[in-house]
Amino acid sequence: MSSPDPQVRAARNLADPSPESTPTKNRPRSRGPVVAVTGAATGVGALLTAHLAASDEVRRVMAIDERLGDVPEATWHILDVRDPAIAGKLRGADVVVHLALDLDLETDPAARSAYNVRGTQTVLTAAAAAGVRRVVLCTSAMVYGALPDNDLPLSEDAELRATAEATGVGDLLEIERLGRRAPRAHPGLDVTVVRPAVLVGGTDTALTRYFESPRLLVVAGSRPAWQFCHVDDLVTALEYAALERIDGEFAVGCDGWLEQEEVEELSGVRRMELPSAVALGAAARLHRIGLTPSPAGDLAYTMHPWVVSVSRLHDAGWRPRWSNEEVLAALLEEVEGRHTVAGRRLGRKDATAAGAAGATVALLGTAALVRRARKARRRF
Repeated sequence: MSSPDPQVRAARNLADPSPESTPTKNRPRSRGPVVAVTGAATGVGALLTAHLAASDEVRRVMAIDERLGDVPEATWHILDVRDPAIAGKLRGADVVVHLALDLDLETDPAARSAYNVRGTQTVLTAAAAAGVRRVVLCTSAMVYGALPDNDLPLSEDAELRATAEATGVGDLLEIERLGRRAPRAHPGLDVTVVRPAVLVGGTDTALTRYFESPRLLVVAGSRPAWQFCHVDDLVTALEYAALERIDGEFAVGCDGWLEQEEVEELSGVRRMELPSAVALGAAARLHRIGLTPSPAGDLAYTMHPWVVSVSRLHDAGWRPRWSNEEVLAALLEEVEGRHTVAGRRLGRKDATAAGAAGATVALLGTAALVRRARKARRRF
């Protein structure tokens, strides 16, 4: 039998750090809720499943995924969340935490949206049919939108002004719409929405790749502000929602934020400043010809603030274990050795050149990619 995934071990330690209190199948369980977790075999879903399985406040954990995960204390159901048969698997659950989302940069956007939206629709309908009283959805603070006139910080009940131009954000907005409609369509079903800031810890997004670049791209005249959320803190916030200590819509992340100058000082990575038209135009062209996975809309989240207050969690008694400075340090350690220019991962040879020559080579390399793609198209 293979050893548990390091993230799962970390979740178990987070839940109960003392070895002698490690959970076993024979431990008496509380009269707490039965919690079902979708997407339970990987990522945040695996961490939460292990964390809840270690909790004395949870009676039982039902884990749902397309493959078996490494949390034997949970009851596993192997199926696609878009399968209507999931309704039968959810019977007996009090709460469903829906984490079966595909936000991979490399996934075909149409296939990603079909999975995310259809999966959420099916889970909400199935939960209502199974008599579940609460569904917890996890989206992102990106739904507020990154705009130059945003307050610092935004209120959690601020208008959602994001558009579908950034990776996966259109899906998240649709998931939030489905969440708002569900209690009206299914009386008795409560929906809680959790919106993490820039998520760090085993994640690969356009925003984490930003820190893999040889220079940090800064768009001239922009006002970046960075608020992070470590996966450990997201897990405990999701636990609060599953245990019904908090409801409604709320954000989760570190307290406060870092200005761009602080990020550069802490990281030791210098900036590459470009005019807005150049940066956005290049990003749009590279994405259009298929050379980078990130659309130009992703750049807005590195240009404008979208920091959100986490006052609702604070009022419920939750506190983050990580600071923005600590999460940034963890992110830099995690991405060490990876090299990205314009959202595109470079091979070792290209990365060496980019690291040696800095911003100029990065720009020339981007231009070369465009020229290479044009020549390839002319040959056909």
